[in-house]
Amino acid sequence: MQTSNFPTIYSITESEIDLNDLLAKITLTSTGAAAIFTGMVRGVTSRGEAHETEYLEYESYIPMAEAKMKQVADEIREKWPIVEGIAIVQRIGKLYPKTPTVLIACTAAHRNTGVFDAARYGIDRLKEIVPVWKKEVGPDGQEWVEGDYIPKPGE
Repeated sequence: MQTSNFPTIYSITESEIDLNDLLAKITLTSTGAAAIFTGMVRGVTSRGEAHETEYLEYESYIPMAEAKMKQVADEIREKWPIVEGIAIVQRIGKLYPKTPTVLIACTAAHRNTGVFDAARYGIDRLKEIVPVWKKEVGPDGQEWVEGDYIPKPGE
């Protein structure tokens, strides 16, 4: 099967992430496995000194973010050509604890085809190159949370 026939979804959204809908869109009749990573808002954060989070505000430059998400999907396909479907979705807006904020899902014929590694690569790469910013708001104030991204030439 050619990879051009494989479904690829990537988006920035303010809407709730619907796992079942996304999974249905990236599942083929040949699919036997899906590896899914979902990140959520923590109500208690241990980064630095432990502190409470009332909510997070996510922002993004959507055209660039979606272009970078496509790049991540293309990189997954290059490294794991056996992956069938890919979904990469980042939610933006004001999000409260226990709310899913990001989803990476990869499907393939079998679990031992690299789908776990592909999904892990997807979230790690998203954190590296997709322009999404978050402000953490808690009882002690608010702060923009710095990421680890330092652009390299061509990124």
